Amino acid sequence: MRTSPAIQHDLLGAAVLHLRSGRAASRSTLAVALGLAPSTVGLYVDQLIADGYVDESGLEQGPLGRPKRRLATQRTAGWFAGVEFNAERVQAVSVDFSGQRVAALSKWLPDDADTRTVLHAIKTLLAGLEKNAQGPLLAIGAGAPGVVDPRAGVGAHYAFIADWRNVPLAESLRERFEVPVTVENNLRVIALAERWFGGGRDLDDYVVLGPRSGFGVAIVHGGQLMRGVHFAAGEMGRWPWAMGEGRPAGELHDALSAPAVWRKLAGATPRARLPEDLRVALVKFTDATGTAWDEIISDYAKAIGCLQLLFDTECFFLHGPVTSLGERFCAEVVAAVRATMPALAESPLRIVPSALGDDAGALGAASLAMESWVPAFAQ
Repeated sequence: MRTSPAIQHDLLGAAVLHLRSGRAASRSTLAVALGLAPSTVGLYVDQLIADGYVDESGLEQGPLGRPKRRLATQRTAGWFAGVEFNAERVQAVSVDFSGQRVAALSKWLPDDADTRTVLHAIKTLLAGLEKNAQGPLLAIGAGAPGVVDPRAGVGAHYAFIADWRNVPLAESLRERFEVPVTVENNLRVIALAERWFGGGRDLDDYVVLGPRSGFGVAIVHGGQLMRGVHFAAGEMGRWPWAMGEGRPAGELHDALSAPAVWRKLAGATPRARLPEDLRVALVKFTDATGTAWDEIISDYAKAIGCLQLLFDTECFFLHGPVTSLGERFCAEVVAAVRATMPALAESPLRIVPSALGDDAGALGAASLAMESWVPAFAQ
């Protein structure tokens, strides 16, 4: 039996994750997943059962050998909260100990929202989830936009909230709720949502496309989130970008963000007021044709083609309001990539509108809390 408390905590947390995900369902399959002797795994399982995190019941008969008693996480052992935000709104979700979604709350932000307003909205929504939850709150995950320092739990910078600079988000939430808090970039938590609740369950390499207030991506490579040395991997919305003939150069988010796409298709000016629900507003353009549509397809093809040449990923998951443009949009972008980039002419490129909704970030933040949480080991 290993004696280091840190190792014990990590192994207990890993055991819970394997059982919650379904990668293991018995003591023997858990031993294989963890790479440990069955006798050692048995001690950890006994501890998890005694603490009320895992249940062992029934028999699971495999093709060979004796029937195995089935292990499963206890849904009522506690719950996890996830909160995610951007410049327009805050969303929060609760999931039970087995990773099943329980409740969701959201709040739109005023146009002039500052850091104080955002923090108040986050705490209000989390308190609302806590009020109606069963069992103890075990951990909180937070998805923050822009550049995030996950080690310090700090939101370093976000261009669309003027005073969002070096915000101690984890500390602020720990003080209020007295549980562990983990902070990550909001697109990276969406990548975790795809792993737990969406199309990324069986993929080790995929990219999340996030055309929302700005434009960014989250990269999963070899099953791991890519953060970058300065935690800024995926901030491609700041790439210099040619805006077209007769128009000044800008940045990529000026062309590919959800507001930019809507304004272009609607023929609106860059300062035109946005609809309250961009997802609904974009639905009317699913059959659009013409110059504006073609320019959007071309811009997306250039950006995604460059990403595919960099990462050679299995799949791109499109998130946010632009998913309302549907399968046709994704198919035309793929066709444009293959037509304009000879190196990708035969590429098995896939762009998929995510099946997850607007609360994907909050679900991913709850997934972050689940993955980060480890039970205590009784000494």
